[in-house]
Amino acid sequence: MSDILALRPRAEALGQALPPLMASAEHLAATVILGEHGRRRAGMGDEFWQYRPAHEGDTARMIDWRRSARSDAHFVREREWQAAQTVVLWVDASRSMSFTGDRSRETKADRARLVALAVAVLLLRAGERVGLSGEAAPPRSGRQQILRLADALADEAAADYGRPETTGLVAHGRMVFLSDFLGDMAGIEAAMARAAERGVRGAFLQVLDPAEEAFPFDGRTIFESMGGSIRHETLRAGDLRARYLERLAQRKDHLATLARASGWHYHCHHTGQAALPALLWLYRALERVG
Repeated sequence: MSDILALRPRAEALGQALPPLMASAEHLAATVILGEHGRRRAGMGDEFWQYRPAHEGDTARMIDWRRSARSDAHFVREREWQAAQTVVLWVDASRSMSFTGDRSRETKADRARLVALAVAVLLLRAGERVGLSGEAAPPRSGRQQILRLADALADEAAADYGRPETTGLVAHGRMVFLSDFLGDMAGIEAAMARAAERGVRGAFLQVLDPAEEAFPFDGRTIFESMGGSIRHETLRAGDLRARYLERLAQRKDHLATLARASGWHYHCHHTGQAALPALLWLYRALERVG
């Protein structure tokens, strides 16, 4: 109870700083229709889940003879896996994520935080343990964890581009990276190597602005990183379009290849799209690696 009371002032402060985040995440999560079985998986437990056809290697003890007697095949009675899984989220808070090509659109950071918090709502509702990489919000279960996550997601980093943080990984757990992934790929590769060492699997969700997808620039243009550490001026921006789009395609292919090699999943989402498809993809991707 004392933890809840202590969190209330911080939650109220967060509500003033990021008024739409909690409400939007709850609303977005509520639009996801969960099946009767939620995130159930076959495993050890007491609750019946489903029947499946018997496979080579199943013992006679595993066969449900009463169900099998009603057909010409043998069936195994599977129970629900009841052990909670741990999911760790890394949400890029670098300055690059604050970019938007149109002030009427939300920033990449806002979209990444929204999807991250919404998937956390769904996972916590299903009994999973969810946290952020690092020490700000270690994995926990329960409703109050949403407040902790929202509070921690309000923090911003000083770096121009994000580097995945893998502190707090749980062996054989799951992890999600949400970022524009426009920084140094060496940091992403190093994080993936550390995750692989601990048997962690998960998903990349790349969040881009439509302007970064289309490169709608022409004539004299000054390109500058959000933190100002990189600056390039050109009189013929249109001449850079083909090379830029080629480099972006190569970056996406690199991420997808890295994901496949590690048993992860990759998806690119941009802020001109609705947030729901990204949430659905991420939730289902975590089910596939669970």
